[in-house]
Amino acid sequence: MENHLSSETSPYLLQHVNNPVDWYGWNDVSLKKAKDENKPIFLSIGYSACHWCHVMAHESFENEDVAKFMNENFVNIKVDREERPDIDDIYQKVCQIATGQGGWPLSIFLTPDQKPFYVGTYFPVLDTYGRPGFGSICRQLSQAWKEKPKDIAKSAEKFLDKLQKTETLTTPSKLERIILDEAAMNLFQLGDSTYGGFGAAPKFPNAANISFLFHYAKLSGHAKFTEFGLKTLKKMANGGIFDQIGGGFHRYSTDSKWLVPHFEKMLYDNALIPVNYAEAFQITKDPFYLNVMQKTLDFVLREMTSSEGGFYSAYDADSEGVEGKFYVWSKKQIKEILGEHADIFCLFYDVTDGGNWEGSNILCNNLNLSTVAFNFGITEQKVQEILTSCSKKLLKVRSTRISPGLDDKILVSWNSLMITAFAKGYCVTNNVNYLNAAINCISFIENNLFENGKLLRTYKNGTAKIDGYLEDYSYFINALLDVFEIKPDLKYLQLALKLGHHLVNHFWDSSNNSFFMTSDAHEKLIIRPKSNYDLSLPSGNSVSSFVMLRLYHLSQEQKFLEITTKILESQAQMAAENPFGFGYLLNTLAIYLEKPVEITIINTENSDICKLLFETYLPNSFRVAIDDNSQLETLSEFPFFVGKEFNSKTSVFICKNFSCSLPLKTVDEINSTL
Repeated sequence: MENHLSSETSPYLLQHVNNPVDWYGWNDVSLKKAKDENKPIFLSIGYSACHWCHVMAHESFENEDVAKFMNENFVNIKVDREERPDIDDIYQKVCQIATGQGGWPLSIFLTPDQKPFYVGTYFPVLDTYGRPGFGSICRQLSQAWKEKPKDIAKSAEKFLDKLQKTETLTTPSKLERIILDEAAMNLFQLGDSTYGGFGAAPKFPNAANISFLFHYAKLSGHAKFTEFGLKTLKKMANGGIFDQIGGGFHRYSTDSKWLVPHFEKMLYDNALIPVNYAEAFQITKDPFYLNVMQKTLDFVLREMTSSEGGFYSAYDADSEGVEGKFYVWSKKQIKEILGEHADIFCLFYDVTDGGNWEGSNILCNNLNLSTVAFNFGITEQKVQEILTSCSKKLLKVRSTRISPGLDDKILVSWNSLMITAFAKGYCVTNNVNYLNAAINCISFIENNLFENGKLLRTYKNGTAKIDGYLEDYSYFINALLDVFEIKPDLKYLQLALKLGHHLVNHFWDSSNNSFFMTSDAHEKLIIRPKSNYDLSLPSGNSVSSFVMLRLYHLSQEQKFLEITTKILESQAQMAAENPFGFGYLLNTLAIYLEKPVEITIINTENSDICKLLFETYLPNSFRVAIDDNSQLETLSEFPFFVGKEFNSKTSVFICKNFSCSLPLKTVDEINSTL
């Protein structure tokens, strides 16, 4: 028998439509029911690719006895954290306050007016190893609700008071270079000098922090920061966290060596990480990094792109109920498929009879081509050819396996990150497929996820819904500007400016100099949350500060610069002291303090010049490439393009501190000016 989730579009909610738990979505009906019946709310937050969400669902929510008790004593609400990041943000903060940690599934017990009084993450169904089981918790809290309402109210008010304090920012600080110095050293000290990355297991990619270290190395001249970033990217690309034959990155590594991943594949990781590899290629010109970037982008094109041009959200970690089953191999399987070339492949990818994980093999690489070539008495080129051929064979076989579940909803924010990745990918490869993917996705969002001039957040099966959040607007503006720089169509800039003004008018908190996560027209929750810290995604405020800076330089609208400055001032000291959560903001601060270099390429026919400017690592620059005179004429109203004339041969204007060079027409002239 179906519960109340059958009309939802979220794949995560639909996974629970046949649970015996009488689930509701978060809506007026369920919230009113709790008030009318004076019942506490059990709120369960997760997402479709969450392994432990599946475990708790199987153990507790498919249990008839547990479900019966839940239905009798609670109003049970399911929320997809990817659809409703505001709800997730609020109650994750409560979980952090209560337990010192968070995660998913998130399990929260609320009063009918949405105030939390008990919170945790995964609970086993029965009492285990000194941990209370979910059934016991439900019984105890139900009894407390009936017999000790004052204690419940007191606990809820205490949580609410602490929660409100988490949204208050520190006193504004002066923006100085020393902030970057302190942040870089503090971040570097968190680094694992052996395997790269930050901290011990579990290890996450932390793309924004790698970008900041690259940027700081260029600014300071200290190569150790670049070296650390490159080591991290090498280790990740050679480890099991990277899908060696199919491309794309898994969510995180469960060990410090990047060997054993948590096997889910999230769109946002496969958008953020390729940008790091593009930067690494720009810095080193090493094709290794370019190859990893291309394999990742090609994976997204092949497996995560809808026929309409949007990008799907995630692949599950599990298939056939087993985590990682889709991705691992036995040596016997590989030998049967690859035949005479199996030994070369197995040596290169660390495949053994006993396996490197639970009796199976996660493909990883600890040897270079020269070692394998020497071992088999063949050339490195031949080894590479064999590995490429073998990978294709294994990928073909793997495609016949039962695939992990696909979360096929399309989110504006994550899609915007992917647009940026494809734009960056095009810049360093000139692969038009990447540019087309970015342009097609912008068109998809324009056609399907706008309503009355406002962005909506999510789309599935022809239905778009939920007002856009700060991250939807800021990431999309950034994506529009990334595409505008390489294809300067006026409509991209106009839309970016329009959305930028919308952010300022409807999300800005002038009393605390930061943006709210939700607009002034959004549903009112127990607090109006803020996004100030980079987590798995860059914070909405950090990205907003960057897009405001970009919009200012293109338009010279002073308001945009003022907002960038205020956000940076309000968060700079926190960023210096706790850089791990502020990589994106620190990047923006570095650009702000350096003062962005404005580069305009007029007439792109000289491919050498274009290649130089797009393949050179210039983190403090805004680059726009004008193809023809009509583009320049339509953009002439914007200060960035004033005074520039189209020439029959490629010329470059480089502007620093509001002073522009004469038209530069050779590679040498450009290099001497940069």
